[in-house]
Amino acid sequence: MAPHTPKDEGSQPPPPITKGGEYTIQTVSVGCKLYIRRPGPNGQEEERLAEILSIRDKPVNPYASRQVKSEEDAQRPEDRLEFFVHWDQFNKRLDEWVPGSRLVLSRDLEWPRPKATPAPKKAVAPKKTPAKKSQQSLLKRAATASALAVGKASQESGTPTPGTPGPSAPASARASPSPAPSVAGQKRKTLHDEDEEEEDDLDADAEGEMDVDGEGEVLDLDATEQPPPPPPLSVFSKEQEIEKLRTSGSMTQSISEIARVKNLNRLQIGRHEVDAWYFSPYPQEYAHLPVLYLCEFCLSYFGSQFMLSRHRKRCNLLHPPGNEIYRHEDISFFELDGKRQLTYCRNLSLLSKCFLDHKTLYYDVTPFLYYVMCQRDSTGCHMVGYFSKEKESADNYNVACILTLPQHQRHGYGKLLIEFSYELSKREGKLGSPEKPLSDLGLLGYRAYWAETIIDLLMNTTEDISIDDIAQKTSITHADVMNTCTTLQLFKHYKGQHVISLPEAVQERYRKAKEKRKRRIHSECLIWKPPVFSRDQLRFGW
Repeated sequence: MAPHTPKDEGSQPPPPITKGGEYTIQTVSVGCKLYIRRPGPNGQEEERLAEILSIRDKPVNPYASRQVKSEEDAQRPEDRLEFFVHWDQFNKRLDEWVPGSRLVLSRDLEWPRPKATPAPKKAVAPKKTPAKKSQQSLLKRAATASALAVGKASQESGTPTPGTPGPSAPASARASPSPAPSVAGQKRKTLHDEDEEEEDDLDADAEGEMDVDGEGEVLDLDATEQPPPPPPLSVFSKEQEIEKLRTSGSMTQSISEIARVKNLNRLQIGRHEVDAWYFSPYPQEYAHLPVLYLCEFCLSYFGSQFMLSRHRKRCNLLHPPGNEIYRHEDISFFELDGKRQLTYCRNLSLLSKCFLDHKTLYYDVTPFLYYVMCQRDSTGCHMVGYFSKEKESADNYNVACILTLPQHQRHGYGKLLIEFSYELSKREGKLGSPEKPLSDLGLLGYRAYWAETIIDLLMNTTEDISIDDIAQKTSITHADVMNTCTTLQLFKHYKGQHVISLPEAVQERYRKAKEKRKRRIHSECLIWKPPVFSRDQLRFGW
């Protein structure tokens, strides 16, 4: 008997290949892989394999006062198209738009792999959609049976009830009563039905589907009050509302396919000009500009240098619009309330989304506190990085988002932000941990900080110390302490019990890291008390 080979693996057809020179730029489509010229590490151009993720016409900058274009570029049709590409074996943050002239048409083109023919489905238990339909039919059947019972009782007593055909009704209506058309917003659920509906909703959310309002609704046939009027046609369903917010430039991003395509090229912040890494839901009119200009003090965004210079004449901010709670040498920290400094916090969230791919932005920033780190000079306080935290976190998170701007990375500012967040946790008397998931760079920064802090405590402690003592002295949660000690292989089995031991290699790495690190947080320079919010202040909403 021959061995069984799964169809998904054995019978999957290979991707079609077109030889170089046998295709044109017009035949290249989304999903194709081909070689594209890009600047190499030594300053020369190299040809690297890339996948096409999106194609568009070359956008025209509506904010440019004049556009200088050579006659050669105007005559080249391939430069009228731009391709959003993902470089093979490169990080996603390097995805970029390239002109058509950089495509190497003389090399082979790999087309998307054709989809395998799906095998005929076997008779299995129905999933969530049939479950909802069966649940809906059961509810309707129960409502019909209830209506029949009520109708029979009312006919015996001679009193017609609302929603039940009376004696003068035709026989067909009495034999098969049916509920009136459902009105959005009216539902009758039992406790068991609500539990089943919650489970179905969780399944739908896990599979990335959206609920649609007005599905599976049943009228209360026993209700005696007048039902409310139906909503006007201008009210969107939940799916339409999310789609409208997403496409109109709102801070809601829920479609992973849209997030793949980066909509900004470069950002100018003060005297720095940096490349955007990921998609950020800025308004649509600012998308695909060559450069988006930001005011480095209020973080307002503009489409041209002239608009920014005109704004700077009116903008009188020289630091973030919050309370300065820390100052040491040239570093300051400002605390901002998302409910009070609404516009600044929204602009800050939009900016940070350009460099964070693992977070989802929402329009409401009021549940968060923002702590912005700035570097001071004679012209003002220039933002270096920030972190945000929830005003009331059920999971004891002390950081929601954390970011060091790309132009200030690799200077030790990331560890300074992390150390400051734990200094606030010490003042609050709580153990804290960052919100998961962490980005790749954030995870590296936190692991380095945890290792350095724990080893520093162990090196300067002469008495016995436990995991709980380490957590209480550093405000790092027990789980993070255990994971760090396990990664560093600090646990040893000695005389029937586990002890913490520092290997010589770990101590040597700690000494080298301590010599490199120059900036530290000085707790005596922090002037701050944990904010206390009333119940009314914690009511967030639109």
